[in-house]
Amino acid sequence: MITVASSADQADAKARSLELAREVLRIEADAVAELARRVDARFADAVDVVLQCRGRIVVSGIGKSGHVARKIAATLASTGTPAFFVHAAEASHGDLGMITRDDVVVAISYSGETEELLAFIPLVKRQGAKLIALTGNPGSALAQDADIALDVRVSKEACPLNLAPTASTTATLALGDALAVALLDARGFGAEDFARSHPGGTLGRRLLTHVRDVMRTGDDVPAVSDSASLPEAVLEMSKKRMGMTAVLDAGGRVVGIFTDGDLRRALDRVADFRTTSVVDVMTRDPRVIRPEQLAVESVEMMERYKVHGMLVVSEDGRLAGALNIHDLLRAKVV
Repeated sequence: MITVASSADQADAKARSLELAREVLRIEADAVAELARRVDARFADAVDVVLQCRGRIVVSGIGKSGHVARKIAATLASTGTPAFFVHAAEASHGDLGMITRDDVVVAISYSGETEELLAFIPLVKRQGAKLIALTGNPGSALAQDADIALDVRVSKEACPLNLAPTASTTATLALGDALAVALLDARGFGAEDFARSHPGGTLGRRLLTHVRDVMRTGDDVPAVSDSASLPEAVLEMSKKRMGMTAVLDAGGRVVGIFTDGDLRRALDRVADFRTTSVVDVMTRDPRVIRPEQLAVESVEMMERYKVHGMLVVSEDGRLAGALNIHDLLRAKVV
């Protein structure tokens, strides 16, 4: 027999869920705030040890700490500090060979007494690698073995039973992020460096793609001379299918642009379409962009000036290419 909860019971259940959610977030936020107040010179020492590392950063843990360790290793690697994850249980079965004396090991265990982690720590120390511990127990075996022990203890877990790693994993993860950001800053790691380590992502495309990479060139660029008639400009614009054409002087420099909008306005005021010169109806001093500028800059300009295409010019004002919003969409810059 299926029992259907009453509307009142359902409302109570929803209210309890919301209150529990808020309580978990409060506890975890408090844990991070406490950690921020407790960070001391040992953190700066850890940063120095990593900066002096001639090898790589090896981050290790098991269970929930292992998941946190994977994320910390990934964040370090993506922000200029070469790092990888080694599972503590696998280290004693061959993976220890990944670690050299030039490396720095970051070992994560909230209790500081995780058997699998402690089992390979002496081997790491024997090799001469430096050891940084992230633990909630400053008196633990792990903390005592470490060259630097960073304290990530929390007053309580967000779990109502105070058992499941919740606030403690959040605090550990936050300290790992703090370490990565401090290292990023110390290395002078910038947006372009970040993009180079994320070439397949949206940010990478936006920071690495230049106008020259997406612009149309050669015969694909619509252009007419400043002596062209209005019908010739319309024909060129239709043939190249960009909704515009550049207007050039005898030296190939841009003197104007003729667009679909200019054509519509011309139809309202031009008496003789066939004898009108394009220079009489074009837009002078158009918005242009350089080939070496980032493609995302052209997106910003198109949005700001409410246009769908732009001419690309060299430093001396000569036409180098053209692009429109569809070119940027194909390059996944937008």
